[in-house]
Amino acid sequence: MSLIPSSFQALKQQAAQLSTVPVCAVAHPCDAVSLSSALEAAKVGLFVPILVGPKDRIEAISQELGLDLSGIALIDTPHSHASAEQAVLQVLSGKAQLLMKGSLHTDELMQAVVSTKGKGLRTERRLSHVFIMEVPRYEGLLFITDAAINIHPDLQTKADIVQNAADLHVALGLGIPRVAVLSAVETVTAKIPSTIEAAALCKMAERGQIQQVKIDGPLAMDNAISIEAAQAKGIQSDVAGRAQILIAPDLEAGNMLAKNLTFLSGAEAAGIVLGARVPIILTSRADSALARLTSCAVAALYAAKKSSVL
Repeated sequence: MSLIPSSFQALKQQAAQLSTVPVCAVAHPCDAVSLSSALEAAKVGLFVPILVGPKDRIEAISQELGLDLSGIALIDTPHSHASAEQAVLQVLSGKAQLLMKGSLHTDELMQAVVSTKGKGLRTERRLSHVFIMEVPRYEGLLFITDAAINIHPDLQTKADIVQNAADLHVALGLGIPRVAVLSAVETVTAKIPSTIEAAALCKMAERGQIQQVKIDGPLAMDNAISIEAAQAKGIQSDVAGRAQILIAPDLEAGNMLAKNLTFLSGAEAAGIVLGARVPIILTSRADSALARLTSCAVAALYAAKKSSVL
């Protein structure tokens, strides 16, 4: 089934029609938003949840909200740290194909994910977060990365960030992505290190070290998303003015960009973490219900694509 670009609803519909519904370990869903999001995703057929957290607290919240837990698997844990570890174990044991953050700190969940004791979900690829955004007045879905995991990524980490986002774009049926590596200017200068890294990433893609991308950089934000701005600067490439993936120079820039688009431009933003053995769903209490469900849909679609090519 082909995906209609720029449509969160299309992503949800495609995920709900998967032939095999994935199982998702939900770590510590001990507030109204995280518990209701997991149950709503289950209701619309995006995944089958395993709730991992203090049983008494989860049941109390469900009663307060009038939510039905009948038929839902629930693993009792004493606290959030144990919830994170047990949720990861559900994945490692093959009982779950997705991992979802509940009402615990992201760092706490990620610590369990990258455990050095041989029980984590680490792979050879660096973890990175991708925002999948539906932005008014911009054609197609826009990916922004990394805005949540890697604070000051070095060149190799940025290469993984690019590859993770590109793999997701292809897996969602959106084709080979146009990737813009952002900086403050479009020329390479030693005074701005991110411009040098952007140029290196383009050469890495040219030599096959990054695959399935059309990439250009450094590009300032206007040159990445505005054809008129790119033309005014005399920039000619397949990417300039038409980017589908924006690679931020660091976490602060990416986070500010994504939240600017969300809260000033009215964009919807789904988000997942890639680079682990399974996709990880990160949602925020500030997310809309549509954005939270779309995060679940994106993770389910990506997991299905990965399993089909193994």
